[in-house]
Amino acid sequence: MPHAQPTSTGNSTKLLDVQAVADLLDCSPRHIYRLTDTGRMPGPVKLGTLARWPQRAIEEWIGNGCPSCDEGSL
Repeated sequence: MPHAQPTSTGNSTKLLDVQAVADLLDCSPRHIYRLTDTGRMPGPVKLGTLARWPQRAIEEWIGNGCPSCDEGSL
């Protein structure tokens, strides 16, 4: 089943769906939700029932060595 492509908002911020984030991290979508639920990665932007992650936030998080986000370290 194909996943949604990254989308853009008016300010050129790309939003990634869970599959796109999982592809970046080479893991499963379920693992992305686990990391988010435990505060170990940046949380998503909720669009109704959809979860989308700002590409810039994910890239910065990866660039910083994937620090835990549970105590506002990002």
